[in-house]
Amino acid sequence: MAKVRDPGAGLFRLLGRALRHRCPRCGASGVFASWFTLRDDCPSCGLRFEREEGYWIGAMIINTAITFALFLVLFIGGILLTWPDPEWGWILGVTVGTNLLLPILFYPLSKTLWSAMEMRWHPLEEDEIIAAMERIEG
Repeated sequence: MAKVRDPGAGLFRLLGRALRHRCPRCGASGVFASWFTLRDDCPSCGLRFEREEGYWIGAMIINTAITFALFLVLFIGGILLTWPDPEWGWILGVTVGTNLLLPILFYPLSKTLWSAMEMRWHPLEEDEIIAAMERIEG
């Protein structure tokens, strides 16, 4: 089947929706039932968020990459700020604390960012749009 991109699904619009924890397709809110629970489908447009088996690996990679990048910034920044006598206890506390908290705080955003980016790279196919419409109508 032909790939169909929904109207208004430009990169910046998709990323803006993701940053506001909204559906990448229609921009509706309420896609999360709780902080850790993304609904199966968008309550507004019927988009199935998990488009294939293993879909959320990308969100895990985003979350891990952001956490690792911030760890490096804090670790190297901490060393540079306290050079020539680095405050290892402070650096350890800040980096470990960040590595524990950031993945939890970033979790919902990693899912919406992944959905938005993946939808940009892999537009909805005709059968996915039809199935979404059927979920809303039925």
